[in-house]
Amino acid sequence: MSIQDRIRGGAPLDMSRRGFLAIAGGAGVGLMVGLKPLPAEAEAAGGVVQFNPFVKVAPDGAITVVVKHLDMGQGPTTGLATLIAEEMDADWSQMRTEFAPADANLYANLVFKAQGTGGSTAMANSWEQYRTAGAAARAVLVKAAADKWQVAQGEIVVEKGVLSHPSGKRGTYGEFAEAAAKLPAPIGAPQETPYKDAAKFKLIGKEGLHRIDNDPKTDGTAIYTQDVKLPGILVAAVAHPPRFGGKVKSFDDSEARKVKGVEKVVQIPQGVAVLARNTWAAFKGRDALKVEWDDSGAEMRGSEQMLKEAREAVSKPGTAVATDKGDVAAGFKGAAKVVEAEYTFPYLAHAAMEPLNCVAQIKDGAVKLTFGSQFQSIDQPTAAAIAGVTPDKVAIETVWAGGSFGRRAVPTADYVAEAVAIAKASGGDAPVKLVWTRDDDTKGGYYRPFYAHRVRAAIGADGMPVAWEHRIAGQSIFAGTALEAMAVKDGVDETSVEGASNLAYAVPNLRVELTTLKAGVPVLWWRSVGHTHTAHVVETMIDELAHAAGKDPVEYRLDLLKDKPRHLAALKLAAEKAGWTPGSKLEKGKGRGVAVHESFNTIVAEVVDVSITKDGGVKVDRVVAGVECGTVINPDVVRAQVEGGVGFGLGAALRNAITLENGVVQQANFDTYEPLRMSDMPKVEVYTVPSDAKPTGIGEPGVPPLAPALANAIFSATGKRVRDLPLGDQKFTTA
Repeated sequence: MSIQDRIRGGAPLDMSRRGFLAIAGGAGVGLMVGLKPLPAEAEAAGGVVQFNPFVKVAPDGAITVVVKHLDMGQGPTTGLATLIAEEMDADWSQMRTEFAPADANLYANLVFKAQGTGGSTAMANSWEQYRTAGAAARAVLVKAAADKWQVAQGEIVVEKGVLSHPSGKRGTYGEFAEAAAKLPAPIGAPQETPYKDAAKFKLIGKEGLHRIDNDPKTDGTAIYTQDVKLPGILVAAVAHPPRFGGKVKSFDDSEARKVKGVEKVVQIPQGVAVLARNTWAAFKGRDALKVEWDDSGAEMRGSEQMLKEAREAVSKPGTAVATDKGDVAAGFKGAAKVVEAEYTFPYLAHAAMEPLNCVAQIKDGAVKLTFGSQFQSIDQPTAAAIAGVTPDKVAIETVWAGGSFGRRAVPTADYVAEAVAIAKASGGDAPVKLVWTRDDDTKGGYYRPFYAHRVRAAIGADGMPVAWEHRIAGQSIFAGTALEAMAVKDGVDETSVEGASNLAYAVPNLRVELTTLKAGVPVLWWRSVGHTHTAHVVETMIDELAHAAGKDPVEYRLDLLKDKPRHLAALKLAAEKAGWTPGSKLEKGKGRGVAVHESFNTIVAEVVDVSITKDGGVKVDRVVAGVECGTVINPDVVRAQVEGGVGFGLGAALRNAITLENGVVQQANFDTYEPLRMSDMPKVEVYTVPSDAKPTGIGEPGVPPLAPALANAIFSATGKRVRDLPLGDQKFTTA
C-alpha cells in the first residue's frame, strides 16, 4: 500500500450501526490527501513550513499538529499530537496543536467519509493516518540534513527533535524545515517511511505524559466560543416556543427595545431573537418580549403518555424485525425456565458544561463561523443554504468546546442554523454571537430518545439460554428526517437496537423486534447512543438468567462468551481487580454487580460495589473497570474517559430524566435536571488489557455497563430488580 493510500486510511470501518455514516453518505467527499507540501502554506508567516495536512514545523523547532477532530474534553489533541511526536522522535515540549479548518477533502473522518467527530472514532480512524504523516515529515527532514551534511540518511539519529551524526554534526527540525519542504514526499512501499516498532515507543502508551491542553485550560488561554470578541459584535438570545413544533403567531418587542444595550429584535424560523451589545442585555431584552405562540402543530402529549404507548407497543409483536436467528418458538417449548421482564427509559439531555453557542458573520458574500464545530460537513452546507452562498464560501474556525456528548453533531445543525439565520435577519452588518442559557439547553430538545423493552428469555436444564425474544419500542433518531432513507433499513433504525440485535452471548435462538413510535420531540445520539438502554436490558436479563440457573454471574458470562476472547479478557480483568470470588457473601447492606458490553469496537466490563443506606438509598462505593480498547495511546486519557463515562452513566441511572407535561419540558436548570454530585462519585479503578492491536474507541464505551452493573449490585444487596431508570426516589431494604 502506498504512502498516499496509508494516509488516506484505506477502506473505511463498518459503521453501519452509527447514524454518522448516513450523514457522510451524502457528503460526496473525496479523500485525496497526499504528503507533498501545501504550496499555499509552505512559506507561511514566520517561516512555518507545512509538510502535509497534519504537520507544521516552525524555525524554532516547534511542531504544530493540525487536529481534524473537535476536542470537547475527550483528548484527541493530546492523542494525535502523541502519534506525530512518536513518529518524528520529537520532544513533548515541542508539540503544539491547532484545529483544522473546514475542508473535508483534507480532514475527513475516514469512518464517516465526512469531516466530523463522534462515535468514539477519533483515534481509531487516525492511528495510521497521523503516524504516516509524522513518519513522512521525519523522513524528508532527515534527508534534508543528510544532503547538507553529505552523509547517509541511515547514519542520522533523531532524539527529542534533534538530528545528530557520529561526526558531531547536530541540528534541529526547525533548521532543516525550509530545505525539507522542497524535497518530494516519500512515496511507494511502506518501508520507505516505516512506522516505529512498538517496542521502541517512548510516548505511546507511556504514563506521565501530561495532556497538551492542561496548561491553556488551567491558565485561561484556551479559547472557547464565549471568549470570542470581535469589533461590533452583538450577542443574541432567542425566545423559543415552549412546545416543540410551536411557531410565532405574533410578538410585541416594545419593552425589549427599552432595555439598555438592546440593538435589534428580529423574527427567525426558530423564534424571536434579541440582539444586544452584551449578554446580560440580550437576556433581559428577551425576558421583556411578549410572544404569542401558535401550538397548532406542536407536540402536546406528556412523557407519561408516550411511555405508556411504548409499553403497549412491546406487549405485542414489533412492526420490524432486527434479528431473527434460529427458532425462538421451538426454544421456548423445551425450556426449563422462562424469565420475563419489562423496562422503560426516559428522554435524557446531554447537559454539557458549556451550553450551545456560535459566532456567525455574513459579509461580502461569505460566511465566517467560530465555535466548537463537531460536524463541519453538516454545519458548513447548512450555513451556506441559509446565507444563500455556496459551501466553499463558508469558513469554520473551530475552537475548544466544553463537552458535547453528541449534542453538537446534529443532522439539522440546529443551533448553527439559528445563528446564521439571526445574522442574516439582522442585516449581516455585524458579527452575531448566539448564546443559549442553561435553561435553553435543557429545554432545547435533541434528547436521548425514550424507550420501552420487553424481554422473554428461556434457559435449558443446564441453566444456559436456549431462547431470547426481545421487543423494543421508542423514538427513532433518524425517522422523519432527511436522512431516513439512508439510515433506516427495512423499518429498523440501527441506533434503536444496537447492543441487542448483535447480542454477544451465545444464544442459539434470538429474535429482536422493533416498533418505532413517532413524537414531535427532536432526538439525537447521546453518549453511547443505543447502547445506553440496550446494555442495561441485556446485562440485567443475563443476571436474572444466571440467578435462575443458580450460577455465579461472572462464571455464567464467561461460559456464554467462551468464543469472544476480547470480552473474556475485559471481564476477567475487571473481576480479578475487583476481588470477585464466586459464591462469596458480602456483609448485610452491601451488594456487588457486574456487566460487560461492547460498543464502538471496545469492550468494557464493570464491577460495581454498593451500600444500602439507613434511609433506603443507594450509595455507590467503588467501580472497577476492565477495558479492551486495543493499543492504549495515553493511559491517563483512557482512565479519564472511563471515569467520566462512569460518572455520566451514574448520573443518568440515579436521577436524570427529561419529562414533558402537555408538551412542555418540566426541567430547566441543574436544580431540576440535577447532575451527578461529587458526593455521589465512587472510587473508580480502570485497568486496560495489554494489546498491540489498533486502537478502538474510548469516549463512549465506559457508559453502557454502569447502569446494569449498578442494578445487579442492588439486586445482590436487596433481592429487588431494577428495570426502570432512573432510580429516582426509590427506597430499598436489604435482603
